[in-house]
Amino acid sequence: MLGTMRRFPKTSVAGAGLLALMLAGCTGTANGGEPDPKPSAAAVEQSCGERQQAISRTLSSGAAWAMCWSVDPKLGMVLSDITFVPPGADAIPVISRMSLAQLEVPYDSGKRLTSDITSAGFGGPNMHTITDAECPAERLSIAIPNVGDGSKFGSSPVREVLCSQETDSALSYRSGDLGQVVAKRKQDWQLSTISKVGWYEYVNQVTFGADGSIRPSLGATGDLSPVDYSDAKHGWPVGPGDHDHAASHSHNAVWKIDWALGGESGQKVEQFDAKDTGKLGTDELGKASPIVNGTLTPIPKPASARWTDRRWWRVLAPGKVNADKHPISYQIDMAKTDRFTFVDDAEHHGSDAGYDVAFTNADECQVFATMNRGRCGRGVPEYVELGKDQPLDNVVTWVAVGYHHVPRDEDQSPMEMHWQGFNLLPRDLTSRRVDVPQERESLNGKPEDWDGQMPPKE
Repeated sequence: MLGTMRRFPKTSVAGAGLLALMLAGCTGTANGGEPDPKPSAAAVEQSCGERQQAISRTLSSGAAWAMCWSVDPKLGMVLSDITFVPPGADAIPVISRMSLAQLEVPYDSGKRLTSDITSAGFGGPNMHTITDAECPAERLSIAIPNVGDGSKFGSSPVREVLCSQETDSALSYRSGDLGQVVAKRKQDWQLSTISKVGWYEYVNQVTFGADGSIRPSLGATGDLSPVDYSDAKHGWPVGPGDHDHAASHSHNAVWKIDWALGGESGQKVEQFDAKDTGKLGTDELGKASPIVNGTLTPIPKPASARWTDRRWWRVLAPGKVNADKHPISYQIDMAKTDRFTFVDDAEHHGSDAGYDVAFTNADECQVFATMNRGRCGRGVPEYVELGKDQPLDNVVTWVAVGYHHVPRDEDQSPMEMHWQGFNLLPRDLTSRRVDVPQERESLNGKPEDWDGQMPPKE
């Protein structure tokens, strides 16, 4: 059943094409296939720009995602006005605009370096039409200019370029406590495009979870460079014998996320670290476990940071709280990354100019992570430096994830897809999980009486 119509406040370009996105759909199932009694997500009135299209999906939890999508000649797939709608609740603006901001590919031999976003681009003719072979699901069409943005030269044929697909993402939860097993599988919603630059073909993918999570990722396939062969120090032998060494290289990617939590401003940033104190705690039987202290450190002004074990960051909206009176936020969780410094950043700012994340204030001029043009800086290190005296308020996050590719025989041919990416996890976006089963409706916070199993004593 549809909920009340609610307007999602725009945080990016306004324009034509006002659509009412009916986000109500099938509800999830709980134990034994019984329908989940929670209401599905409310409808959201979404306004997208002239060259954007509205898209939405209700997932297994009963929650829904809605957003606008478009294709930029350089950036490729751009997602904007991203909103999450928990079952039976108001829409929550999450991200104003998100896209790749650079992809640098330096070869270990030192003989090749490309900046694929700014030099070639992931849109235009480099964005390929998809078929049932790449996307056995919904394929969406949009006008793709052959030259630039299509406003001056060339044509803009309408092509199927966006794959919209629901996937089974395994078990969402299971608990056998309190006398009854509750278990449920979940769905993800994947949006992806394919762009070909040189010998590589890239899958630019963003996965939206039924739990409110977001996973931007970049997959690479295609072929090894037919002209980049080196020696044993800079590559790996492929083919017969040990004389042809395909050159190793890196895929250094940066994503840009312009946040909308709580509105266009008023956002804060914090860094969490958990450190071992070197001490052991005690219980009634004596020594128990190592004491690990967790600390939250505010990042009040534009800054860059490196990832280390047990570290994550969050962007929060102090003025917007959930039902438990906790400020809503999203956690930036780094996955596997091969740390790097962009060649352009090192040339202009030194070899220590690298970062895993950086936080700046929104500026429409700051588009690319490197090779940017205009008054606002050449890349992220300059964005941070130029804004270092301003308090963070309208937060943009730059996330850098590297993948060092050492070729292997199995890469020929075509090479198996290899992936890099990171996670954006809701932290206190809602007061509990969005699809609490009926058996756990009364559980929120520390239980007064726990009838379930207790940890064994050793």
